[in-house]
Amino acid sequence: MNAKAEAKSFRLDGLKWFLVVLLVGSAVAGNSYYAEFPLIYRVLAMTAICLVALVVVVNTAKGNALWQLLREAQTEVRRVVWPTRQEATQTTVVVVVFVLIMALILWGLDSALGWAVSKLIG
Repeated sequence: MNAKAEAKSFRLDGLKWFLVVLLVGSAVAGNSYYAEFPLIYRVLAMTAICLVALVVVVNTAKGNALWQLLREAQTEVRRVVWPTRQEATQTTVVVVVFVLIMALILWGLDSALGWAVSKLIG
């Protein structure tokens, strides 16, 4: 059995990106031109045009690579073992206490050094 997968070929990527820019630009210009129409119609039209532009983007090499990355990221998110509410609360408390202790140490160090420099200078 042949395990090689055929690579998807992407043609005319430059033309596709030009079409995407043209679609998004026309959506923005159309929204401004048809300002007297109700907002809901303009939002629906812009959403439809942007969805068409998104379909064109996914059919480019870079767009397809981004789509694959998003799909792989979704798979990785499903594999994550999320902490329970109690674990998250305990970790948050530990972090807050540590930050407060470090703030007090740095404040004390700053005050001591400031006092030492003021005695040395003046």
